[in-house]
Amino acid sequence: MQKILDAILNDAPAEDFASIEIPESYRAITVHKDDAEMFEGLTTREKDPRKSLHLDEVPVPELGPGEALVAVMASSINYNTVWTSIFEPVSTFGFLERYGRTHPMAKRHDLPYHIIGSDLAGVVLRTGPGVNAWNPGDEVVAHCLSVELENPAGHNDTMMDPEQRIWGFETNFGGLAEIALVKSNQLMPKPTHLTWEEAAAPGLVNSTAYRQLVSRNGAGMKQGDVVLIWGASGGLGSYATQYALNGGAIPICVVSSPEKAEICRAMGAEYIIDRNAEGYQFWKDEHTQNPKEWQRLGKKIRELTGGEDVDIVYEHPGRETFGASVYVAKKGGTIVTCASTSGYMHEYDNRYLWMNLKRIIGSHFANYKESYEANRLIDKGMIHPTLSKAFPLEETGQAAYEVHRNQHQGKVGVLALAPEEGLGVKDAQKRARFETEINRFRNT
Repeated sequence: MQKILDAILNDAPAEDFASIEIPESYRAITVHKDDAEMFEGLTTREKDPRKSLHLDEVPVPELGPGEALVAVMASSINYNTVWTSIFEPVSTFGFLERYGRTHPMAKRHDLPYHIIGSDLAGVVLRTGPGVNAWNPGDEVVAHCLSVELENPAGHNDTMMDPEQRIWGFETNFGGLAEIALVKSNQLMPKPTHLTWEEAAAPGLVNSTAYRQLVSRNGAGMKQGDVVLIWGASGGLGSYATQYALNGGAIPICVVSSPEKAEICRAMGAEYIIDRNAEGYQFWKDEHTQNPKEWQRLGKKIRELTGGEDVDIVYEHPGRETFGASVYVAKKGGTIVTCASTSGYMHEYDNRYLWMNLKRIIGSHFANYKESYEANRLIDKGMIHPTLSKAFPLEETGQAAYEVHRNQHQGKVGVLALAPEEGLGVKDAQKRARFETEINRFRNT
């Protein structure tokens, strides 16, 4: 592994990477199948990723057609990392078992351990048969859509492929490791002005926000739209806020502290709601919502906008906020949802939906084209990584714990092979052009 790292740090020529011997094993963050019941009887909050995530030495997987082995310099924590680590809503080993039954090469993924992680920035080491677009030595980032594309349903939008999976969550050999196995059509060029940890941070959340807000597969946001963004300083919300500002929309950023409000102001947002300071209680108890609080939120929004209601609600908390989201959207408005971090069983008053001609759109990650466009905007310096800190691979459990407890701001990175932060910038001149913005967004 040291020879691989030396080649990367010393900018070795591409032909050197093709001749570097691949080690038999590598370090990876895993969950163990035998641990799947370890948190039984505990509440979600009581489940601790530091107890379930392991740093193991694992064998390098066999490389198949259309695939690539990538040396991972950095990765990051997503909420699917948390879900995997606490075995909610189900153990991910069920995904691996089902995938393993689909074809002989997929059997590699059905193991008693799951190497997790759905982001990476690194260098291609090997490519399998049929790969023409990528070569050893290429610096890349990866999006997390894994598809087979043998079914016609996926050819207009690969997210509609019946065999669509999220790499590192519903497949094995993910990015929280020193080496990752990906399909070659997951790869995208690493933005040359970013460090390894910065480049690894946007992948999943940036692509998700792009599809959810910008794409015609999502809300189709346009100039002047009022967009309510829950968790606007977090991993998903910070990119949604940037897309709203960049696209001429009007973001209303909902946060949970003055510190997170300042992050949104630093991004350029004007309208901010601190939900804790306002004291919103959308639920009277576990079973009963409080419509008066929905109304109070709607009134606050109109105070900020000069009487306008919300065109688009960017939803991802789920159960806690969904009733309010449906209520505050304007007549004919859109609630676009990509997750349910506070619970999957949503409740809302359907009268406010059907009688006001609103619509709910489900949005799940992004297709290759959308991911590529989102990465292109990063490369152009129009969207910036929102990385707050980076942990070494050995401390991934702590990194996941902080995301689980909402102690983070922006994205939380993980250094895999990279020995320290700040490495990997190839275009210093380009970096200098965007340095102020990069640092502003990194100082989250």
